[in-house]
Amino acid sequence: MQAKFLGEFMGTMVLILMGNGAVANMLLKKSKAEGAGWLAITAGWAFAVMTGVFTAIACGSSDAHLNPAVTIGFAMRSGDFSNVAPYLIAQLMGAMAGATLMWLNFLPHWAATPDADTKFACFATSPAIDSRGANLFSEGMGAFVLILVATAMSSKAAGPLIPGLGPYLVGMLVWAIGLSLGGTTGYAIKPARDLGPRIMHAVLPIPMKGVTNWNYAIVPVLGPVVGAAIAGLLAKLIGF
Repeated sequence: MQAKFLGEFMGTMVLILMGNGAVANMLLKKSKAEGAGWLAITAGWAFAVMTGVFTAIACGSSDAHLNPAVTIGFAMRSGDFSNVAPYLIAQLMGAMAGATLMWLNFLPHWAATPDADTKFACFATSPAIDSRGANLFSEGMGAFVLILVATAMSSKAAGPLIPGLGPYLVGMLVWAIGLSLGGTTGYAIKPARDLGPRIMHAVLPIPMKGVTNWNYAIVPVLGPVVGAAIAGLLAKLIGF
């Protein structure tokens, strides 16, 4: 379990460093990538997932969930909840560490960026239109697709995967979710991905950072968990 804990921690740390780094790279002032746009951000998150999964596997977690919603969804599918608590702790800690490294990487750019909302977006998600029911549905739908398609990819019907191909496929899946569904809420679809960096936004000494918007924080936590749990149960029912 120690190796799996380390793998989930390290993989999530790399995921958040690279994913939130992609957002910061394209939003913060005086970054050479400023203004690259949504396509670049979604691609950055796709590659972040790929690099995080490879890191988790190399560090000891062959599951490489990196996401409490994935852990819960697969637990609902299998009926084995033994890894849920340690994985969730490792993922949250890894997300906090990754957000801190991202902050350090862009250290001079926080003061150069006057808008507080822009700086917050480098850490956590906010809805394009604040409608909590619709926002919960969007986050749940993203996680539902993530778990349903991920289980379909690894199903017997899909056949055995070429070794090493899995992380690329998962990265492409996250890219597809971002391109197709992500514009409503910023597609957290990973409770630790939003909660860990949100905590660090509140804690770190970011110049003129504004509020951390804790009123919205339940949405990117609850929505993905519910969506993933439903997808896990559906995959079990279908027989994936």
